Amino acid sequence: MSDLVLATTRWPQRLWQRVTHAPSLSVGTLMLLVVLVLALGAPWLTHNDPLDMVGTPFAWPGSDPAFPLGTDMMGRDMFSGIAYGARVSLEIGVAAGLLATLLGLVIGAVAGFYGGLVDNLLMRLTELFQTMPALLFTIVLVVVLHPSVPTIVLGVALTNWPQVARLVRAEALRVSRMEFIEAAVVIGMTKRRIVFTHVLPNVATTAIVMLSILAGNAILTEAVLSFLGLGDPNVITWGSMIGSGREALQTAWYMTALPGGAVLLTVLALNLVGNGLNDLANPHRRRTR
Repeated sequence: MSDLVLATTRWPQRLWQRVTHAPSLSVGTLMLLVVLVLALGAPWLTHNDPLDMVGTPFAWPGSDPAFPLGTDMMGRDMFSGIAYGARVSLEIGVAAGLLATLLGLVIGAVAGFYGGLVDNLLMRLTELFQTMPALLFTIVLVVVLHPSVPTIVLGVALTNWPQVARLVRAEALRVSRMEFIEAAVVIGMTKRRIVFTHVLPNVATTAIVMLSILAGNAILTEAVLSFLGLGDPNVITWGSMIGSGREALQTAWYMTALPGGAVLLTVLALNLVGNGLNDLANPHRRRTR
């Protein structure tokens, strides 16, 4: 009993020691928390609708206390746009990252465990998606299905799952040769049950590490689509703010720089979190770098 209590009291300390040995995870998480607070607190941090014309156009940051980040060419509050745009960007990033990760996790695990014809078919499908220009495929899909947040999420997920599938397949090949998998086969467990109860849990770490990277890619892709005028017209996004600000880039560069900086910091935070999770999952690799 005492050993159990001791182990229970020590695990937070061990977790903290591992986190402190992955500084990129700490820095990335802190940056991401700032963006998350901005997104969730948007209704309380600003009382202006990001799509309403509430001030004098072309007000520079700091020139009017009511608009700390200034206004755009239509008199819309830039701070309100940044705050509410964070909501949409995180929503798209997390949703697309999760969908791509789940697709890649299942396909990669099934291919690696079953092998043979199933593996060949799934890997040829993976290579087919990888040979398509990702951005071009996403643009075509969004145009055909009509620009909206769900179609952007679907387009980004369909172009990013092959990365996860190939990594998970390699890990599933290793796991499928382990003794506990052979024992499960001997006692008569079906292959489907083995995949979902033994293989998937043991290869999930690889996919989880990729989730933050994919979320960052999704945010960048959404920004590009909105910049090209293919974003959801019913919501404000960082990409749409960058796109509208390019018309006044020489005279009011802050309209592009502020949302562009938000995209940069958020994607950087997600990449730092991904690197940190990779260090925690692969401590040997961290020591040898």
